[in-house]
Amino acid sequence: MIKNSQPIGVFDSGYGGLTVLNELLKSLPEYDFIYLGDNARSPYGTRSYDVVYDYTLEAVEQLFSMGCELVILACNTASAKALRTIQQNDLPKINSNRRVLGVIRPSAEEVSKITRTKHIGVMGTVGTIRSNSYPLEIAKLFPDVVVVQEACPMWVPLVENNEINTEGGRYFIKKNIDSLLAKDPLIDSIILGCTHYPLMQSEIKKMLPDHIQLISQGEIVARSLKDYLFRHPEMDVRCSKNSNCEFFTTEFVDSFEEKASRFLNITLKARHISY
Repeated sequence: MIKNSQPIGVFDSGYGGLTVLNELLKSLPEYDFIYLGDNARSPYGTRSYDVVYDYTLEAVEQLFSMGCELVILACNTASAKALRTIQQNDLPKINSNRRVLGVIRPSAEEVSKITRTKHIGVMGTVGTIRSNSYPLEIAKLFPDVVVVQEACPMWVPLVENNEINTEGGRYFIKKNIDSLLAKDPLIDSIILGCTHYPLMQSEIKKMLPDHIQLISQGEIVARSLKDYLFRHPEMDVRCSKNSNCEFFTTEFVDSFEEKASRFLNITLKARHISY
């Protein structure tokens, strides 16, 4: 850790949050960031609410101990199953001046700008879909929008094992897209409700009708964070700005570096962490 650094923490259960980090680095290049991947206990998508909450809180507390005043849960499952409890119950006890933000609300806020039919599809992990976080959040903001969901249990393994462009990979991508569209032919926009999915975007687009738009989270979260820091100068001043980025993983460093480099299209160095 760089001395006197107060980076923005970015947490994910695995690698998907790197697609969010990539956009944050583009949008906020002067800021310092720490990426923490709980790869040793990934995936979170099939775990219970209590387990996801416990794991996420541990990661948040770890990032706080590393100097972060602001933490982004760049993980839909963690945002769905743990964010609200951490914000309402834990932050007042830990430090009421620190903040933890998620990826679901910024994505939901984009809906009204994109859909014309007011019929939205959401594709995500089993955990995110079962949580109903997207329908609930969108209903609060836009009660007239219809939300239809599709769980895609094979998509994260396809990304992490670099199987997207294989015959088997394309089979599972098409299977889930066809299933979603069969549920509601009026869908004109689809939220990619998992931060792994942007790496599949080109293949997904090939299998969609031209009129359907994809809502990808990285750029949305980056815009939202930039706006948040502008609206909260008291937080912005507490975030250090040395253009540094550090990577930590709870799993094997070599494996993380190889896969993470593929997500970010750069060569990077990571460090192992236990907490």
